[in-house]
Amino acid sequence: MMDREIVVIGAGPAGLSAALEAARAGAEVLLVDENHKPGGQLFKQIHKFFGSKDHQAGVRGIDIGVQLLEEAKELKIDVWLNAEVCGIFNQNEVWIVRDKERSVTVRAERIILATGATENAVNFPGWTLPGVMGAGAAQTMINIHRVLPGQKVLMIGSGNVGVIVSYQLLQAGADVKAVVEAAPRLGGYGVHTAKVRRAGVPFYTSHTVLEARGKDHVESAVIGRIDERWKPIPGTEIELEVDTICIAAGLTPLVELAFAAGCRPVFSPVLGGMVPVHDAAMRTSLPSLYVAGDISGVEEASTAMEEGRMAGLSAARSLGHIDDATYRIRYEAVENRLLALRSGLFGQKRRDAKEQIVSQSQG
Repeated sequence: MMDREIVVIGAGPAGLSAALEAARAGAEVLLVDENHKPGGQLFKQIHKFFGSKDHQAGVRGIDIGVQLLEEAKELKIDVWLNAEVCGIFNQNEVWIVRDKERSVTVRAERIILATGATENAVNFPGWTLPGVMGAGAAQTMINIHRVLPGQKVLMIGSGNVGVIVSYQLLQAGADVKAVVEAAPRLGGYGVHTAKVRRAGVPFYTSHTVLEARGKDHVESAVIGRIDERWKPIPGTEIELEVDTICIAAGLTPLVELAFAAGCRPVFSPVLGGMVPVHDAAMRTSLPSLYVAGDISGVEEASTAMEEGRMAGLSAARSLGHIDDATYRIRYEAVENRLLALRSGLFGQKRRDAKEQIVSQSQG
């Protein structure tokens, strides 16, 4: 068994930011990720971020990822890739399998979970046919592996993921036949939706996919209008000739490690489902465990990075690496940036949901 001060699980935007913040404070950090390359979702995001300069508006996600990795290298953070965390025991022992064959247990004084989220599925006749996939999977294929998942695509879901991936599929050479949204109005930010509209892609609100048709792969999809009770309306069916159906139906936090370790759960539909109870400093009901990013509630990459900074800062402070005055200054700076991200119509709902979780951590 080996010892480390802080072990960060997950090298996506939240985990990288947590590791950087803790390392800058002087903590010894081990960053662990099951993939062969760190950076997580950032290297799939070829679009430019928007918002304020504090949140790197105008910078592409892939460039932010490169910047974070360069900072990690400069700080000499120990990074283990192809390393799967299989369990957390006694609140401080992390069981890791490296390269699918070497089993290692690391005893950590603090653990930061930044495991992210998984894509939701939609069940319909034919949904197991080859050609039906998550929008994130399609994004990985085109932006990471440079492989077009199909020529004619139907996108299910008009949230930010649905419209962003639709536009990136168009850029990669696919023909996006339609974007289908079950709700009566579109769900994504206008800046993303407008680009897809300008490309001539039709949007069908109050519609859902009824069936995928094909022998050994998707050959067409049937969509139809639904009523206010989410029931299909007979006679409204439209058959679209497509070979790919992408599903952008939201994300669910990856909480298995947290709950198996003993973290107290809470349900938040706004944030994607069950999440670990945590305070404003991102500490869970277990004093040695912190969370950051989508595991604590599904939001955007900018929010995940700020939560990572909060978790790394707080974990380092709990080990005595930062004095109270310095911690308060840095804490308030991160808190203000998080509040800015959680403003507006969409952000306020997430802010309220987060405050409810924090209040439960104090009860």
